[in-house]
Amino acid sequence: MTDFRFEDLEIWKGANEASDLLFDYADKAEGKKCFKFADQLRAAAMSISNNIAEGSGSFSDKEFANFLNISRRSVFECANIVNIFLRRKLINQEEKKIIFPKLIPLSKKITNFRKKLKQ
Repeated sequence: MTDFRFEDLEIWKGANEASDLLFDYADKAEGKKCFKFADQLRAAAMSISNNIAEGSGSFSDKEFANFLNISRRSVFECANIVNIFLRRKLINQEEKKIIFPKLIPLSKKITNFRKKLKQ
């Protein structure tokens, strides 16, 4: 058994796995002196798991669902930033092909989890 409810959630675990890669991409951007881009990607990546964690502490499923909505939107923000990174040549097409197969199912899992909540 874990200490916090969110630690048992597959969506939280998946968010952290995606964040590890996204942080690597942010590090690459920072290495090319694109500090604001790197900060934005890190913030969006952390928002995914942070909102799952924060929402899991809600007293109602409706409130938790709102946090999951924010988390899902952060997945989309990360996808957009990855596309910008690709256009700016901060990452390559292969790196995009590594992260998108993690972001797409994560978005779907968050959506499906949200639908299962009693609202």
